[in-house]
Amino acid sequence: MVYQFFFGNKQVQNTPQTQLIPGRESEMIKGKSSGYMFEAGIWRTLRRCLLIGTGNGSYYATKWELTNDFVDVLEKAIAEDPDRVAQEIAYASDGRSINNSAPIWALVLLSMGETPAAKQAFQSIFPQVVRTASHFYEWMSYTKSVRGFGKIVREAGRNWLSQGDTKALAYQLLKYQQRHGFSNRDALRLFHAKPQTEDRDLLFKWVTNGWDTLPPESPTAALNQIWWYEWLKRNPDRTQEAISKGRLTHEMAAPVGKMDIAAWQLLFEDMPIGALLRNLGSLTEIGIFAYSKRCKHNIDRVEKILNSKEHLRKGRIHPIDILKALKTYRSGGSLGKSSKTWTPVPRIADILETALELSFDAIEPTGKVFMHAVDISGSMSYYSVSSINLTCCEIATTMALASAKAEKNYMIRGFSTSFIDLKINRSDSFSSAIKKASDLNFGGTDASSAYKWMIKNNFYADVICFWTDCESWAGSQHPTQALAEYRQKVNPDAKAIYISLVPNNISLVDSKDPNSWDIAGFDPSTPRLIQSIASGEL
Repeated sequence: MVYQFFFGNKQVQNTPQTQLIPGRESEMIKGKSSGYMFEAGIWRTLRRCLLIGTGNGSYYATKWELTNDFVDVLEKAIAEDPDRVAQEIAYASDGRSINNSAPIWALVLLSMGETPAAKQAFQSIFPQVVRTASHFYEWMSYTKSVRGFGKIVREAGRNWLSQGDTKALAYQLLKYQQRHGFSNRDALRLFHAKPQTEDRDLLFKWVTNGWDTLPPESPTAALNQIWWYEWLKRNPDRTQEAISKGRLTHEMAAPVGKMDIAAWQLLFEDMPIGALLRNLGSLTEIGIFAYSKRCKHNIDRVEKILNSKEHLRKGRIHPIDILKALKTYRSGGSLGKSSKTWTPVPRIADILETALELSFDAIEPTGKVFMHAVDISGSMSYYSVSSINLTCCEIATTMALASAKAEKNYMIRGFSTSFIDLKINRSDSFSSAIKKASDLNFGGTDASSAYKWMIKNNFYADVICFWTDCESWAGSQHPTQALAEYRQKVNPDAKAIYISLVPNNISLVDSKDPNSWDIAGFDPSTPRLIQSIASGEL
């Protein structure tokens, strides 16, 4: 089955094939770069796709190819073990994937599973994955495109609109009145949700018919925000009053009210962490962080929210979201789709740097010696995971530095067809480390060059971490051969960890090697997982 839906084609150069490992030819597959690698298997590939998504093409594959591979892997995994698929979807959706689109897409495919177990698994995780009305409309959009609204889908949609507290649902339906080609009215008409309480009945009547006449007061406490939203539509000059008394968010107030700096100040003081992170540039342009009497107070609030591990965790803020915000904010508006421009406030940028470090799971130092080998080949600068071209090289550098900051004994170098010093150390900011790596981002890919350099220089490492897309095709020696030589000549107990940053089905790890690991990148827990492997916990 082929899906070319939510997610051109770059010609791959003719490249030398990596030398095959004697006796292992049947266990290896040819990658899209023409090099030979091990097959990652459906469960490794599934996790990569869920965490990373397939919305952008890599250097070696278009987004259509990656998405169709994702579908193939999902179908095989669902047929083999739908409960495990559900667990993987829920794991990725819980703040670990770079956004919730891939888990929602996988949820749709799970609902298409042929067995009762697959249907039950879909129903069991639906509320965990579809948490907001925005997620709900995205799920409806994907469902319409690939399967239609059958019995199980209608039941899931009806339950989502019927369960929980009416005030919370009213907040969602007001904040996200339409997304992805669907509106809240479309959802009610499609799923025929029946109100079980008077509050819910009033909410559904507002969704379907609106209020031609504004009641003198909110008909119920659950609809208080909706009443103030409707009041603001009729009194746009009194925006501050509506925001203050109705606790309206910027999505509710901005489309219907007259927004000035005083109104934005009120919104800022109650802005959730996700919205705050996305709107730092706009708030700077408006003047919320201008050097005035309230400047220090406002920036102190940004620091209190963004530099709190508890707030970051509860808001499901992914490190990549912060990295994207940092890159966008430092650009002053030259990146991304916004037409706004601003002069970055240095302290805000510093707060984002700290937030980025805090967004990774807590890392305990192991005392081991680490070599972080960052793939700086040309292919790593091609794949981007956001609209502002956040490349794999930038993400690899960020995650390698986050891991290295917890250890005293480490080195960070870059490999392409050679292994070079990136001059990155723990004292670097994430921004400066990214610039150092990006300035040297070119060439072919030879992961074995790292081992060759360590052998030549007798560099004793307990753990060698490769941050890569796994497409190692250059050179005369396969990385597993070079690793075997390193263990023979330098450290027989060396552990090798390959962190894949592209949603493909290849691996540089020989499954027969008990001291080599393949893990998916982009997960906030990746640095901690590396530390656990290093210390022997895994």
